[in-house]
Amino acid sequence: MFSSEWLLPERKEKMRKLYEKREILFAVLWIIAYCFVMAPIKGEFGYASVVMLLVLFLFAAGITIFVKRNHLEAKYGLDKWPGNTKRYLYFIPMWILATGNLWDGFALSYQGMAQVIAVLSMILVGYVEEMLFRGFLFRAMLSKDNTVTAIVVSSVTFGMGHIVNLIAGQASFETAVQIVFAVSWGFILTMVCYKSGSILPCIIAHAMIDVFSLFGTDNAAADWIYIGVTIITAIVYCIYLSRIKMPENAK
Repeated sequence: MFSSEWLLPERKEKMRKLYEKREILFAVLWIIAYCFVMAPIKGEFGYASVVMLLVLFLFAAGITIFVKRNHLEAKYGLDKWPGNTKRYLYFIPMWILATGNLWDGFALSYQGMAQVIAVLSMILVGYVEEMLFRGFLFRAMLSKDNTVTAIVVSSVTFGMGHIVNLIAGQASFETAVQIVFAVSWGFILTMVCYKSGSILPCIIAHAMIDVFSLFGTDNAAADWIYIGVTIITAIVYCIYLSRIKMPENAK
């Protein structure tokens, strides 16, 4: 997907035509490519690998180039920070939850340069996954004027995307818990993106979650508390956000 051929003008033109004619399919193909490329790489190399970092960088670069070449920054909420953040409680519920991986203590997952590479990889994961799920998929579905369906599909698909961890060799129960946790986060991030008109807070929050996972200890009790608090907060915060009238420029 990221060969030199992919950068040729005719390949870019094909991507543009697919985007214009079948935007949802365009988003789905990006998500499928991401899941099936990243799953074996994660299983084989892990997040502290230069290979992982390089592939994530290529995904991020591909997304960014496509968005910039087609002047889609405003559509995906990359052009501005949400105004009047008081309306969204300054995103405090989201920021607090984003620190959850630190609630059970502090410990480095890797040492030295490996930790640095893993942190950079996690930052890119936050950017790429938000652009795929809250950007490409959500906005494609939203353009069909079915807001509820767009929110639900984007959120649930984001959670189900973690099934790739099974392919990478993770235990099925652990993956199931991650899916429920990720769906809860999916609703929070999608509602914030939709109501604020900006994807930037979502990218930051997503990157924080992933990066902090590299600095937290593994405590089962604390993990279950984090999952429970996330589910409850998702319900309450999303209900609150649903009652906020959107700014005109965010519609």
